[in-house]
Amino acid sequence: MSFAAIVLAGGRAVRMDGADKASVEHDGRSLLEHAIEALLDADEVVVVGEPVPTTRPVTFCRESPRYGGPVAALLTGYDALVDRPSTVGVLAVDMPRVTPWTFRRLREAAAGRDGAFLTDADGRRQLAGVLDAARLAGIRPDHEGQHGMPMHRLLEGLDLADVAPEGDEGRDVDSWADLRDL
Repeated sequence: MSFAAIVLAGGRAVRMDGADKASVEHDGRSLLEHAIEALLDADEVVVVGEPVPTTRPVTFCRESPRYGGPVAALLTGYDALVDRPSTVGVLAVDMPRVTPWTFRRLREAAAGRDGAFLTDADGRRQLAGVLDAARLAGIRPDHEGQHGMPMHRLLEGLDLADVAPEGDEGRDVDSWADLRDL
């Protein structure tokens, strides 16, 4: 079973004064490096965001038009994959506590289903998950429909497992206070 992943790193970061979240540092490494490390098991990683040097080879791309939201970024990243995997991972760049172990649990929970997503401590789905690539292709909206589409709308008809976080892995960094509190 092949596994490729897409890192969503091209948002506006409004609550962080427009900072480039991918370049923000936490524990001595950029948030992008944390995300790439979490996807250690992926055969291929595409980053939807501005190209920057990385420790692991990845493919960079941008959605068109820019700032189309997570669905447009996910599908743009999927289109940039060189090989079509059976399972696609998706990870927002602002989740530095997600690890390879997280994605192993997600892949295990997705067995026999359309996918699985990590939740936060309150049970809300986060942008860390895996999807069956064939099912993703089957629910894909046209190019115009994906711009601005909320992720929950794209996924609403799928059979998804929710995976509870271990420790802080379900926390994201939406503000400077979030980063400080990690």
